[in-house]
Parts: sequence; structure tokens; C-alpha cells
Amino acid sequence: MRCMICERFSLSHICSSCQSSLLTPILHKRKILGSIPVYSFYPYNEIEPLLLTKHTDLGYYIYTILAKRSLGAFAREWQYENTVASVGIDDRSESGYSHTAVLNRALKSNNIVPQYGKLRASQHYKYAGKSVEDRLMNPRRFIYTPFSENEVILVDDIVTTGTTLSEAAEVLHTQGKKVILCLTLSDAENK
Repeated sequence: MRCMICERFSLSHICSSCQSSLLTPILHKRKILGSIPVYSFYPYNEIEPLLLTKHTDLGYYIYTILAKRSLGAFAREWQYENTVASVGIDDRSESGYSHTAVLNRALKSNNIVPQYGKLRASQHYKYAGKSVEDRLMNPRRFIYTPFSENEVILVDDIVTTGTTLSEAAEVLHTQGKKVILCLTLSDAENK
């Protein structure tokens, strides 16, 4: 096959040379709900075409590469005294896979336990291109399924306004969970 970026022959959808030169994560930080840090790994405009593959067959392979290079690397380096759960936001399958489950799986490590199907939206309103007011008027209404860990890392692909992460964190807080941080591939604010 050919690398989808440079078009050289490759055993992967994105060759190792392009991965090294174009997909090196750079942490960007912001906060939601006043104190919860949200770390993103790539400027949105640099990986937008890759992010747009999420509802295609190719998306699984692209998200796996992005997850390994960013969230996987984070999990290998991250030090924390307790075992925490990582929870992908609304990790239901679309187009044959769940992009947030792919990201969440990359976090598996000695002190991070990925949890699946623990926070699913009951309302599937499309937020793309919508205003903050429109997002607030149409909450996701997450359904929580219990898990044992008390501290949580929330996982999503893109943070735009922060309303989805904030709503998810509030649902977990009502269940006695503490969201210690959020991880996303990209922050639409960081262009």
C-alpha cells in the first residue's frame, strides 16, 4: 500500500517517516469546569484530514496510529500513585468501530485501566459546527454504568467548546468519581 500522506510504499497507512516528521505530539492544555485539565496532542488544523476519517473504514487504522503515538506514549510516561480508569466518551460503534474506544485502548498501562461502555450518550445530536448555546440546549444526557475505580481520565477525539467533556465530568462527579484529567487528540482552539 502507499502512505496516505507522502504516497511512498509503506506497510502502514501512514509510513514511519511521515509519522515521525508529521505526527509528533505536542501537548496543549486548557481547563474545564475551572480546574480539570484537558490535554490535547495535536493542533487541529495539522491533523484535520486525519480526524475526518473517523466514520470511514480507513478511520480505524488512522485513529490507531494517532492513539499509539499520542495517548499510548502518554500512558507509558505518566506517573500516578493510584490506579485510575480511563473512560471513552460515548464509545458506541459507528462505521464498524468506536473511535473513542480505539483511543481509550491505547491508554492501557500499569496504572490506567480502560473501561468501555461506561458513559454513553442517550441523545445523539451532532455538535459539529454548532454554537456553544446550541450545544448547551442539546446536552448528551450521558448514561453511566458503574465501575470500581474512583479516579478517572476522560477520553475524546476533539475538544471544541468543552461542553461534552464538562457534561461527562459532571455525570461522573454525581456518581462519586473524580475526573483527574481529560485527554483528546486535538483541541479545535489550538490551530
